[in-house]
Amino acid sequence: MSTAPSEPLFEGGGHRRALTIKRYPRARSFRLHVDPRDGRVLLSMPQRGSTAKARKWAESQRVWIEERLAQLPRPQPIVADASSPYRGRDIRVDWSEHYRRKPALDADRLQLGGPEEAIARRVLVWLKEEARRTLTEETEYYARHAGVDVARVSIGDPRSRWGSCASTGNIRYSWRLVMAPPDVLSAAVAHEVAHRVHMDHSRQFHALVADIFGRDPAPERAWLRDNGAALYWVGCSS
Repeated sequence: MSTAPSEPLFEGGGHRRALTIKRYPRARSFRLHVDPRDGRVLLSMPQRGSTAKARKWAESQRVWIEERLAQLPRPQPIVADASSPYRGRDIRVDWSEHYRRKPALDADRLQLGGPEEAIARRVLVWLKEEARRTLTEETEYYARHAGVDVARVSIGDPRSRWGSCASTGNIRYSWRLVMAPPDVLSAAVAHEVAHRVHMDHSRQFHALVADIFGRDPAPERAWLRDNGAALYWVGCSS
């Protein structure tokens, strides 16, 4: 597979994105996709196809592309007095040069000091630390309930999944789960812990997820489908 940035530019809903062309050996036609997590406009095409034809075809789809851009979640920059999602609710970034540098949550206010230009970095570090702590605790809880061992819990920022479980017993999560409602995070953890027993998505696997979570987590899965993309726009300015 090869990748090459290209023109034209597309605009919609305050978003401005260039076209990115990806060649795939098995592709038989042109296909367009606007990634809801970052707004990238992606065009897949056959390995030996004409780039000029691909650009021309994408241009013919301009209305469709710009409609999709207009439907993207709004960027949520992390600045003083702005709000940020945390555990399913909005908390206010309460910055003052008189506060301590390390963020501290006080009810629905996240207080922090230090240089104002470092607000976003400090808040993101705090969110990731909270994610690591919360996801580790939840994993240990559900692992005990399922009667399994987990070798290691880690966090990252994957683009295609909220969690993954390796055959070694290592479980890795998206740190962005800490911004979702608590039950959504818990359902994601129960899902990955159940993979310690069933490394598939069989009927037995889903039954185990429901057992250790306490019920069918269908509402939580639906929440992620409907709202998960917006979590990738936290900390973005455009």
